[in-house]
Amino acid sequence: MKYFGLLAVLCFLSGGIISPASALDYEEYPSIRLRSLDKITARTLTFDAQVGNTVKFGDIYIKILSCRKPPPVEKTEAAAFLQIWQVDKSNKESRWIFSGWMFASSPALSGMDHPVYDVWVIDCLGKDPEELPKEAIPTDKALPDEGTIPE
Repeated sequence: MKYFGLLAVLCFLSGGIISPASALDYEEYPSIRLRSLDKITARTLTFDAQVGNTVKFGDIYIKILSCRKPPPVEKTEAAAFLQIWQVDKSNKESRWIFSGWMFASSPALSGMDHPVYDVWVIDCLGKDPEELPKEAIPTDKALPDEGTIPE
């Protein structure tokens, strides 16, 4: 019983150190780069699309709901939430093929399972990773500790 209390205290203390707040904070990006493959014709297409848009490739439609990456100082990983469906040409009915997160570094982790088409996330685009606030942009003025080098 004494060990159970000690274990409970250790779990509580480690929860303060390792918390969800310490997990990677992914940043939202406005556009995405996807690659798609038609397995029958061997046609591939790499394309960029805006988050919120729907893109058609062959008989499938891809709706991009989110594209996120961690800050530039962390491991590069792109994750996108996609909804993919196919419209049957004969009866105009649609059926879901995939709905979920896809990861650029591990496409098989949450991949789309379709006999004809494959879709992969390549990267999230649209943000400059080294954006500086306007007041932090350097000017042509010399810094206070700079001087001329004597010759």
